[in-house]
Amino acid sequence: MRAPDFWKSRGLISTLFLPCSLFYVLGSYLRQAVTKPVKVSVPVICIGNLSAGGSGKTPITRSVAQTLTKLGFTPHIITRGYGGIEHGPLRVQPNLHKATDVGDEPLMLSSTLPTWVSRDRVKAAQLAIAQGGDILLLDDGFQNPTLFKDLSFIVVDNNLGFGNGRVIPAGPLRETISRGINRADAVVLMGPANEQPNPEVASYLAQPNDIPVLRAHVEPLTAAKSAPPSTSSLDDIKGKSIFAFAAIGYPQKFYATLQQQGAVLVGTKDFPDHHQYTQSDLANIIKAAENSGVDLIYTTEKDYVKIPEDLRDTIHCLPIQAVWDNSKALENLLNKISGPK
Repeated sequence: MRAPDFWKSRGLISTLFLPCSLFYVLGSYLRQAVTKPVKVSVPVICIGNLSAGGSGKTPITRSVAQTLTKLGFTPHIITRGYGGIEHGPLRVQPNLHKATDVGDEPLMLSSTLPTWVSRDRVKAAQLAIAQGGDILLLDDGFQNPTLFKDLSFIVVDNNLGFGNGRVIPAGPLRETISRGINRADAVVLMGPANEQPNPEVASYLAQPNDIPVLRAHVEPLTAAKSAPPSTSSLDDIKGKSIFAFAAIGYPQKFYATLQQQGAVLVGTKDFPDHHQYTQSDLANIIKAAENSGVDLIYTTEKDYVKIPEDLRDTIHCLPIQAVWDNSKALENLLNKISGPK
């Protein structure tokens, strides 16, 4: 989906959708109330959000998994597999599956971490444990009550905040802000280290529950650390003219990252989140880039896994990583539920 503009403010269109939002909230509340979560034999950590897409939870999920690996654990990631046709439970094999099968984010994550897609989180958890997972990460699933969570993070983009503060379809929220924060164990606020907290976000985080707030931001990976073969070094894009495209929640964040690395952005093309590219889409992108006379064509790592092999010398990607302002604070939280190993 593409986030509608009226999610940014409380205008007439948003207000007209408020009765529908009430039913959405009621349905979510009832599901939470009548479902008894299943507790499995290993800790479960949920990386979720309150808004529909664009907060940065997938880089955080990967970073938390990598931190757990360094601490001596074998984390497995479980995700619904949005955008894929497989219902699961299925362990993603990057050399076997395509994004149309399992979704773009699971395919991207599976290149470095054991990743499962499943509509049924409990079944996926049981299989992951059977295959050696001693700690599980839910990429999304904060609003899914079926699997007991030992630790829940909600990721909030400091710039985007909570949009107009209303619940789907009147706004971007999956549940009310106060209820979501009260159910979470910690908040990850995404944004530059020296950036002041968004006043609206800060007001909610200052509630009496005194929820821990961790700060993190994203940085590009260097070519030496990144898996995709067509990733240029950061020096290669400095001063180069670039045509960029993306099918993510907020493409402007990706374009801004390119510019921060010194790229000259000549043209862009946005697609709905999780869009599956057709041959026509890619042909039109390449044609637009050629007509603009650019040096390079760039997309996100999430989009790159959907690019056919024969175009991966033409289209490049810029992988990113989540960087914690205080990585020790993260480790302390993780050790509370997992214990040192």
